[in-house]
Amino acid sequence: MRNQLFAGGIQDTADVHEAADVHEAAEANDAARTVGRLRETFATGRTRSLAWRRRQLKSLRALLTEQTPALTEALRRDLGKSPVETLTSEVRLVTNEIDHTLRHLHRWLRPQRVPVPAALLPARARTVREPLGVVLIISPWNYPVQLSLAPLVGALAAGNCAVLKPSELAPATSAELARLLPRYLDQDAVTVVEGGVRQTTQLLEQRFDHLFYTGNGTVGRIVMTAAARHLTPVTLELGGKCPVLICPGDDLATAARRIAWGKFLNAGQSCTAPDHVLAIGDTAGALERHLAEAVRAMYGPDPARSPDYGRIINDRHFDRLTALLGHGRVVTGGGHDRAARYIAPTVLVDVEPDAPVMAEEIFGPLLPILRMPDLDTALTFINAHDKPLALYAFTTDRRTRRRLLAETSSGAVGFGLPNAHLTVPGLPFGGVGESGLGRYHGRHSVETFSNAKAVLDKPLFPDTVRAVYPPFTTAKERLIRRFM
Repeated sequence: MRNQLFAGGIQDTADVHEAADVHEAAEANDAARTVGRLRETFATGRTRSLAWRRRQLKSLRALLTEQTPALTEALRRDLGKSPVETLTSEVRLVTNEIDHTLRHLHRWLRPQRVPVPAALLPARARTVREPLGVVLIISPWNYPVQLSLAPLVGALAAGNCAVLKPSELAPATSAELARLLPRYLDQDAVTVVEGGVRQTTQLLEQRFDHLFYTGNGTVGRIVMTAAARHLTPVTLELGGKCPVLICPGDDLATAARRIAWGKFLNAGQSCTAPDHVLAIGDTAGALERHLAEAVRAMYGPDPARSPDYGRIINDRHFDRLTALLGHGRVVTGGGHDRAARYIAPTVLVDVEPDAPVMAEEIFGPLLPILRMPDLDTALTFINAHDKPLALYAFTTDRRTRRRLLAETSSGAVGFGLPNAHLTVPGLPFGGVGESGLGRYHGRHSVETFSNAKAVLDKPLFPDTVRAVYPPFTTAKERLIRRFM
């Protein structure tokens, strides 16, 4: 007789596998039912009205403002984020996105008239935006509020139903989103699915009308493969090694403060964070001193005691990052504590271009500085690597700026300040090549989550189309050659 699984009992291998299969099948059915329920809601047409969209956006804004304390505590537990960092990089960024969308949504949704060729006159042509249907948003752990809800703003503004899958690596925030979203948003149109790889896999087996994924390239390829089965459009917001170019003649003290802020925000766990510095000419020596001063000014002599400095998300990432510390000379930082998942803000110099710390996106509080003899060498170095999510440069020279824009490719370029471009709702946010596919924020979010439907209206009288009906006489041929 098979053993039964109960308190203190042991189940044989066959029973374990059978139970796992049953559980997995039940989860697959749950995913199918979830998507089916949202499709039924979408079919009613209620998400298409401008009034519904505006209500959802206002309710989402109310969630963010009223539940800031709960979200702040969740982010502290997951990432050690300070209340101010939570406010600026998570809550306010999304509320600003909502406010911008509410101000402009009516105009964005107006039909857009387009000219009609003379051969089709009289006629009218326009594009109208229609929602896609049911979308899946898979969000990461590093900004688990912002990168869950900012895409949701676009999905709701475009009139869609949505499944939100938060990261299981930020469990406290995931639980808060699952608890709060049903209280504020239309439960028949928006749902949160918690869980790990298995739950995400079950969702990806369903047919959605758009997949929006933020994370790394490895999983991005899995998402694209799943989307291909249903020919589902995909937005991939990935990462990459975002370089910072420092040119001679700049105010290195100010540049260092801005680089340190951009790099060590969220303990370096930002996809748009400066990954490494390319110091042209003799700027490296002075820059490293200013960076050390900037770190002390922001986080004190012992950043481990600073209430404003975050922690690494888990032990696996901690071990990955500390393994990179032995490459280059430490200018400041280098300290770490595995029990607290703490790694000090660290600046490395004399780093070789082929060092392990340069092999992939760092995604942590380590900042290598590489010496470049001139701009040409720096441009060659940038272009020899994958196209980054962002390229930053500190230079006042117009010719250098023009060359950077013309001779490199990246998702964004920031002159004089890293990270901040994503706070401008009117700018498209996204990568190119290995750093991503597609754009969102502001109007670009509405465009991502909707279909631009082409509409042509040609009256039956007069029937000017007769000129192209067979049989083709000489007179018709002359008209076609002249007007078409």
